[in-house]
Amino acid sequence: QVQLVESGGAVVHTGDSLRLSCKVSGRTFETYTSAWFRQAPGKEREFVAALKWNGQSTYYGNAVKGRFTISKDNAGDTTTLQMSSLKPEDTARYYCAIEVAQKNAVSLSVHGYDYWGQGTQVTVSS
Repeated sequence: QVQLVESGGAVVHTGDSLRLSCKVSGRTFETYTSAWFRQAPGKEREFVAALKWNGQSTYYGNAVKGRFTISKDNAGDTTTLQMSSLKPEDTARYYCAIEVAQKNAVSLSVHGYDYWGQGTQVTVSS
C-alpha cells in the first residue's frame, strides 16, 4: 500500500525559509511524478510545484516561482520542497501527491494525481 507522509511544516516569520519533505513508502513502481499542492482555509487546493518522473523537468505555480524549489533524493523515496522568502500568503496546509503513469505532460491539477499525503501546516506570520 502506497503511503505518503509529509513533514517539516512549522510557524515561521515573513522572509524565513522552510523545507518540507514527503516520504513515499510501499511503492512498487520505479518512478513517478511528484507534486506539492497547498490549501488555505476557504480556498481551493492550489498547485505549487511538480517534478516530472524522469527528473528532467520542474514546474511551479506563479505565486511561488523563484522562491520554491522541488527536488527528489537519489533513492526516489523523498520529495523535498525548499521554500524561501516566505510570505503570509504562503500560509496553508501543504500536500504531497504522486502520479504513477509516466506521461509526457505533467498535470497541474489535483485530478492528475493518484496518491496523496495528509498534509503539513505552514504558517507564516508577518
